[in-house]
Amino acid sequence: MPARRLIASIHDVAPRFEREIEALIELVAPHAGNRVALLVVPNHWEQSPVVPGSPFAGRLRGWAEAGFEIFLHGFYHHDLASHDRVSDRLRSRWMTAGEGEFLGLTKDEAKARIQTGRSLVEDVVGLPIAGFVAPAWLYGRGALEALAECEVPIAEDHLKVWSPKSGAVLSRSPVITWASRTRMRQRSSLMAAAALRRLPMRDLRIGLHPGDCGSPRLMGSIETTLRVAARGRRGSAYSELLA
Repeated sequence: MPARRLIASIHDVAPRFEREIEALIELVAPHAGNRVALLVVPNHWEQSPVVPGSPFAGRLRGWAEAGFEIFLHGFYHHDLASHDRVSDRLRSRWMTAGEGEFLGLTKDEAKARIQTGRSLVEDVVGLPIAGFVAPAWLYGRGALEALAECEVPIAEDHLKVWSPKSGAVLSRSPVITWASRTRMRQRSSLMAAAALRRLPMRDLRIGLHPGDCGSPRLMGSIETTLRVAARGRRGSAYSELLA
């Protein structure tokens, strides 16, 4: 039988969220150890740059050397594009609070941000990035074409993990995540997590965000989800899906 995996990731890794990132790492550690992906934003909302040689850059390199996978997570995590398609405008408005950065970019725009962000992050951690995840898991056509041209090893959206380099789908599984912006979104994400964590899937993906730390109810749900997911599953790196 194929190995059953718990694949955890921590999003929005940036200097402004250092305290929350540390809290989430501590929360995940009993269940996945260092088999956790850290999704780094080079300059979150143009207000929190990762600066080479800074204390945060040192922490990031330390996490990478300890075995955490380092992903590029957009560049600004802020959607400044105009959307011609009605469906994209709706996704940008309702699925995320203006954070779908890679939904409306052209291929050249997306490629430039991927290359610049990749160079910065790899210089800081001293290792190649493990992959790329678009902010809010939203990709436009330009972003998908850019990822393929940049030969990024791994990417994911809400429903699957794939290799832009080869085109192969590596895992079909919904990602469990929590929304903290409104009470209604919190309630719906609590209900979704309670249902999804018990699905008999080979891979169970869990995505955590700094905003989760502000809600005891969300943190309790995350702890329960990790505990349930770890039963019969082992903490796994995304890169293991390439084997």
